[in-house]
Amino acid sequence: MSTIRDVAAHAGVSIATVSRVMNNDTTYKITEETRDRVWKAIVELNYKAAASRRRSGSAESRSSVKKIGCVIKLRGGKYSDPYYLSLLSGMENYLLSHHAEVAFVRTWNELENSEVLLRIFSEPLDGLILMSHVGEAIFQYALTKVPHIVGIDTGYREIDNIEYDHTQAAELAVFHLIHLGYREIGYIGGPEGEVPMQQCRRFHAYRNTLLDSGLKVSEKWVLDCDWNDARCARLLRELGPDQLPQAFFASSDLMAIAALRALSEMGVSVPEKVGVIGLTNLEMSRYSNPPLTTIDLPTEEMGAAAAKILLQRIDGDDSLPRRILFPTKLVSRSSV
Repeated sequence: MSTIRDVAAHAGVSIATVSRVMNNDTTYKITEETRDRVWKAIVELNYKAAASRRRSGSAESRSSVKKIGCVIKLRGGKYSDPYYLSLLSGMENYLLSHHAEVAFVRTWNELENSEVLLRIFSEPLDGLILMSHVGEAIFQYALTKVPHIVGIDTGYREIDNIEYDHTQAAELAVFHLIHLGYREIGYIGGPEGEVPMQQCRRFHAYRNTLLDSGLKVSEKWVLDCDWNDARCARLLRELGPDQLPQAFFASSDLMAIAALRALSEMGVSVPEKVGVIGLTNLEMSRYSNPPLTTIDLPTEEMGAAAAKILLQRIDGDDSLPRRILFPTKLVSRSSV
């Protein structure tokens, strides 16, 4: 079994840094790159922090610590997606303050390995938080193994789901561009779980907002990047500097930042020639060049809400499954 020392060595940091990352210690300055390395090591080593190391107290008290599993979906095969790290931070911070802890963090594709699937559910869990649609077969298996499951944006109707309003977020972004005078607006994004990009909620809202405003949707400006930076850059280069729209709505900050970088390499000035607006409000977005205008998602609050509802279920709440939508808001910077 991996220890916190193993995690520290794997991430190339001190044991104290691992502890601070896992406990969301905001009093200690840790770069996003370091935080990402630590979480990557935690996931890769499947580190399970023992209750005795997390808390002091009697043996009886420690044995009553609730064990919570977590499954995330990582974009582009990376372990460093800040969106999921922020959800994890909010979730774990709430659990730690309510006598519960994360037993494991796994990725959705790891669960497709039957050996891994059987192993992680072989030990008793009090609850599970899904930050990903994991496929019907795996979901049904999890229902037989875990008494309580809460989802974050999974779409499963059998369980509680915490979500942000995808439609509102996309409408807010596109309406802002239109209000600023942009009339040729492209879209950068990828699929929503197993749903193809052009069938997902953000794309529908983008398209409908343009059409309702009397504007056209040009297919050549609709770029399915599959959440991959290199693919995003390639598709923009294929369009060329003279075939770009006046602005792009990128349905994640990671894709918006990838677009900013690609446009800069193409010699296209932002926002003078092309405006870019994102969606997520990642911490890094304020430091992009230029700073990214984006739609803020309350990710830490969403993670905490998922943890709160899961603990309520564990404590006996047997009401009907709920779908809770969190609001979004515009953060105006310099990219449009």
